[in-house]
Amino acid sequence: MNVLLIGGSGHVGTMTLPYMKEHHNFRILDPSPPKDNSVDYIQGSATDVDIVQEALKGIDTFVYMVMLRPTSDRSSVADFPDILANYDVNAKGLHIVLHAAKEIGIQRAVYTSTFTVHERTRNSYPYEDLVPRDNPGVYGLTKSFGEQVCEYFCREHNMSLSALRITGPSTREQWLERREQPKDSSVHIWWTDEEDLANAYLAAISAKHDGFEAFFIAGDYEQNEINLSKSKRLLGWEPLTHTKYK
Repeated sequence: MNVLLIGGSGHVGTMTLPYMKEHHNFRILDPSPPKDNSVDYIQGSATDVDIVQEALKGIDTFVYMVMLRPTSDRSSVADFPDILANYDVNAKGLHIVLHAAKEIGIQRAVYTSTFTVHERTRNSYPYEDLVPRDNPGVYGLTKSFGEQVCEYFCREHNMSLSALRITGPSTREQWLERREQPKDSSVHIWWTDEEDLANAYLAAISAKHDGFEAFFIAGDYEQNEINLSKSKRLLGWEPLTHTKYK
C-alpha cells in the first residue's frame, strides 16, 4: 500500500519507519525533512488544506503522527501557545486530513493517540472502552478530542479508524536502559520498544475492524497494569521485543 505518514519526521516516525519500509511504500508530510532521504517527502503542515490534498494524491491510507508542544500529564497548567499548538495539530489538523481523505475515498487510517488521554496516576488500565478519557493536561484533552473527531468520521462517513494509545515510545537503546528502571510512584510509564511500536502501526494499517477502535499499545508484556487483550484480538499485536533479551 501507499501510506502517508503525517508528522513522520518526528521521534515516532523516525524510529518506526526502518521496520515498516519493507512492507509498504511511504510518503512523509512534515514541516521538517525526514532523516531517511530515500522516502518521498512533502514539506508542510497538516493544517494547510492545499498541502494535505497534494500529499494524499495516490495514497491508500495514512498514519497521523503529528505532535507539538505536549503539556504536563499531571496538571492543567498551560499557556496560550500550548493551547493553540495542541488544538491545531490534535484536533483541527486531524479533521482537515480526515475530510480530505474522505473526499478521495480513503476509508481506513490510523490515528496516533496517547495513554495521556487518561489520567495517569492510576496503575490499572483494564480495558480501552472502560477507562475514562480524563487527563487534566491540554495535550491529553486535545488528543482525546482527536479520538472524538475520529469517532465522528466513523459515524457520519462510515470510515474505519484505529487510535493507538501509545506510551513511552523508545529507541532500542532507550528501551534497554529504561525497562529495568523502577516505576515512578505516581505515574507508571511502560516503555515501548521501537520495533514493537512499528509492528503495532503495521497491524493497524492492515486492520479489518469496522468503525472506531482505540487500542492500548505498551511494553507491559506481563500485563501487570495494562490489559493488551484487545490489541491482540483485533490487531494480532503484542509486545515481543522482551523475548530477545531474557
